[in-house]
Amino acid sequence: MADSRAQRLAPVIEMAERAEREAARQMAHMQGLLAKAEAQLGDLERYRGDYQQQWITEGSKGVSGQWLMNYQRFLSQLETAIGQQLQTVTWHRQNLEKSKATWQQRYARVEGLRKLVQRYRDEARAAEDRREQKLLDELAQRPGMRDPY
Repeated sequence: MADSRAQRLAPVIEMAERAEREAARQMAHMQGLLAKAEAQLGDLERYRGDYQQQWITEGSKGVSGQWLMNYQRFLSQLETAIGQQLQTVTWHRQNLEKSKATWQQRYARVEGLRKLVQRYRDEARAAEDRREQKLLDELAQRPGMRDPY
């Protein structure tokens, strides 16, 4: 009886495992998007550092007012882009956390179902052992089945 309960759960476990694998795939995808966004942020920050170094180099030689205005305008645009990329990184990080929580829930469900099936199997095995022991006890109680010594 308990073994049949375990067998009836097999399709449920398969569905739960598929959902867990899909959640893991989605989490990996989100990790990739976050890594890409962080790399782009790093590129922008390095570019800003290079651009600021250009100011130090060019500024020591003396620059025109037009050059300074262009520099400041471009630096402002670069700062805006960095701010937007920071927001993108934050958004991807939040999505990764959500997908991780979903995966953890689905993983826990699969593990819970596996433990339940194992408990059912253990119960079936114990019931079978009890039946066998009862049969052996009954056979031992029959006359002529006892050890004559």
